[in-house]
Amino acid sequence: MRVGVVIPAAGAGRRMGGCKKPFLALRGEPLLQHALRPFLTHPAITALRVALSPDDVSDCPRWLRDLDPRLALVAGGASRAASVRAALEALPSVDMDVVLVHDAARPLVTHPIIDRCIDAVGTGIGAVAGWPASDTLKEVDDDRRVLTTPDRSRFWHAQTPQAFPAELLRRAYAAWDGREVTDDGALVEMVGGSVLMVEGSATNLKVTRPEDLAVAEVLLDLYGPVRGVQGV
Repeated sequence: MRVGVVIPAAGAGRRMGGCKKPFLALRGEPLLQHALRPFLTHPAITALRVALSPDDVSDCPRWLRDLDPRLALVAGGASRAASVRAALEALPSVDMDVVLVHDAARPLVTHPIIDRCIDAVGTGIGAVAGWPASDTLKEVDDDRRVLTTPDRSRFWHAQTPQAFPAELLRRAYAAWDGREVTDDGALVEMVGGSVLMVEGSATNLKVTRPEDLAVAEVLLDLYGPVRGVQGV
């Protein structure tokens, strides 16, 4: 199965104090380099597109520009969805069976997670890596007054990668009306596509706030960069 990868990395990093998360150092390497490694070492990946801010595309660090001949950079948009769409449009329009979308700020994804997503898409549906909710959930109103306590057994935390038949994801983005979305699976659902949750990992964290970077460093020290090839 021929698989393309889209990585939106054009965000402003507001919850990180305005730092550009893809270029933050994680044990001596940029966060984005950690996120890319499992895909660059995966035998099914035929093309990768990274959406950066226009300034970063024009002044890209050499390590990224020369990283791999399958990888190309594109200018992203003002939102995550706009960046995904720009990178998706830059993928080859033919000879592409599956497209994976992955967060640039998830440095600990592994081959087994990628494989589970690809295998699920082989049935013609979308697949979202995730992890079952373990904390009690509370629905609140605008004043944070608790309204309900839903059954957590029906809830999962969505992670990435998220995988889709290439034609289905292209159709979802062609129909996108510009509204804010944070999840590609939601766009696919809007055009009638089915999406399956598949097992990600409790350690497949997204670096969103400064404390997340410290946690990622601990996990990297525990498991090492080979997680991208041999992890669970």
